[in-house]
Amino acid sequence: MGEWLANPDNWSGSRGIPMRIIEHLGYVGLTMLFAMLIAVPLGMYVGHTGKGRVLIVSGIGILRALPTLGMVFLFALLFSRGVLPAVWALVLLAVPPVLSGVYSGIASVNSTVVDAARSMGLTEWQILSRVEVPNGLQVMLGGVRAGVLQVVATATVVAYAKADGLGVFLVEGTQVNDNGRLFGGAVVIAVVAVAVDGIMALLQRFAISPGLRAARPAARSEKESGRQEAVASAQGGTT
Repeated sequence: MGEWLANPDNWSGSRGIPMRIIEHLGYVGLTMLFAMLIAVPLGMYVGHTGKGRVLIVSGIGILRALPTLGMVFLFALLFSRGVLPAVWALVLLAVPPVLSGVYSGIASVNSTVVDAARSMGLTEWQILSRVEVPNGLQVMLGGVRAGVLQVVATATVVAYAKADGLGVFLVEGTQVNDNGRLFGGAVVIAVVAVAVDGIMALLQRFAISPGLRAARPAARSEKESGRQEAVASAQGGTT
């Protein structure tokens, strides 16, 4: 594995590791674009109106149970070979965490805050865009982050439908019984997944409004002081 990673030939050309990383991330980006176009509007609608909650929860469970590699082969048989069958299979993998995160983020906003905004005369769209989305953004981005991480780790299936991406190293390593290429490719995929997750964590942190970030520690400190007062009063009552 170390010899394969240290070989400069594996880091250059159209079949080198950098180019494979670019291809891999391209498929991840395309997948997340389609997944978010589906999941974000649907999650906002369900979270805001409360309609279709049971259907959404059931649908999320069904999609999570689908085997990704099996869906790649199914789409390849039904449509054509190439990258699209793999991308659509990955979209089915990415939609559940994104949809769950968006729905949960919108639904987690305090109903008192929403009612106050409605009593001030805000329209439903204004309530959604100005109140619910900013307050639920951290949970929503958590769902997107989970979806991205799953797709980064699973996008290797593209190599089974089209010889592109980091999955090529796993497929070729298995075919020719080259353990160095196989495990080296797995290490590269793991490093890319960790790096992407770190970037998403930073985006999740800095995308939150500074006012909301400042309010959360204050709320936690108030809860902690309340617990301490309750404990102190309980101890005083027993003495």
